[in-house]
Amino acid sequence: MLELNVIKENPEIIIERLSVRNFDAATIVDQIIQIDKTRRDAKSRLDQVNAEMNQISKEIGILFQNGKKEEAAALKERTGTLKTMGKELGDKFSEAENELQQLLVQLPNLPHASIKPGKTAEDNEIVYQEGEIPVLHSDAVPHWDLCKKYDIVDFELGNKITGSGFPVYRGKGARLQRALINFFLDRAIAAGYLEYQPPLLVNEASGFGTGQLPDKDGQMYFVNEDKLYLIPTAEVPVTNFYRDMIVKEGDLPVKNVAYSSCFRREAGSYGKDVRGLNRLHQFDKVEIVQIQHPERSYETLEEMRNYVTILLQALELPFRVVKLCGGDISFTSALTYDMEVYSAAQQRWLEVSSISNFESFQSNRMKLRFKDEQGRSRLVHTLNGSALALPRIVAALLENNQTSEGIVIPKALRPYTGFDIID
Repeated sequence: MLELNVIKENPEIIIERLSVRNFDAATIVDQIIQIDKTRRDAKSRLDQVNAEMNQISKEIGILFQNGKKEEAAALKERTGTLKTMGKELGDKFSEAENELQQLLVQLPNLPHASIKPGKTAEDNEIVYQEGEIPVLHSDAVPHWDLCKKYDIVDFELGNKITGSGFPVYRGKGARLQRALINFFLDRAIAAGYLEYQPPLLVNEASGFGTGQLPDKDGQMYFVNEDKLYLIPTAEVPVTNFYRDMIVKEGDLPVKNVAYSSCFRREAGSYGKDVRGLNRLHQFDKVEIVQIQHPERSYETLEEMRNYVTILLQALELPFRVVKLCGGDISFTSALTYDMEVYSAAQQRWLEVSSISNFESFQSNRMKLRFKDEQGRSRLVHTLNGSALALPRIVAALLENNQTSEGIVIPKALRPYTGFDIID
């Protein structure tokens, strides 16, 4: 959530920068400024009424002590009037406060100054590419056919017991999943991240804190009886560990990693983009989260991007780094790099990681702060990245490494899988 003072002090800049997202903020920004004025006026008058009531209360006590009952009674009548005024002003303040919050949560994060305008993924900027595109043998097939051929992922069984988008991994497919999870976790721990295993359900406050609510309400699975949401990513519980906290400046950066299953309704998804492992309702992912000093967050973003680069190099996958344009960046992010791997049998690039700096957007919602050397309370910056999401990594590994003898496992994974080939 954008800081109210920033909006009030720089309304034209806010409107201009949000236009990079194709978001017309003019009306909302004007409403925010007007309602904030109403709120502050009500608060000022309420404070005056309360101060007068306190003063009268003292005077009534003195009058009673001095035997001036009639004068005391007259002042009591005045307090009755003031209580009515106070109730009306309190209601007006609360109403304005609620209306202000409803407007503030509608504004997305400000895109970083380097973000270019654009409307779709077609307008994103490719900033780096590495690795040779595999040339497959003539009988090569996409991963959904390989899964069936080698009996490692059963889409039909998942559809039977749950529904489309919930595959069942079996045999070497299940072992490959477990190998990737452990490989990603071990690499993160070696890089200084503290491992957590978070709950898979969160409350509404957590969903709001990281910005999934109310923006992505329709994309999340909801347990109505308990008012809990299944997490779309471990980012949600892990970042919310620090909600309503003041972190010591000397403890920054805070570096956490977590493996979790992730759940996304993906309403409206269809076509080739959802076939096989390309887009699932439940999938596994290892997530890295950092809480950082505002002056070092963009340096940290580049470090996280380089970290994911090393993972993709170890898996011997051709990949590219894409900087998202204003129209493709998420509601909460200020700057996002997507890491994409090439899927040789599908002949297309697949996103396997998003690495984002949210600046103070999430921390403002969560009231997550630190105290600087001058003792001032300041908002931290939050960042996260997939390191990595498994489904499309598996899809690319299967497709790119298929041979006439079977699917060759990258060397870095073999200590984790216990086998060199799927045949």
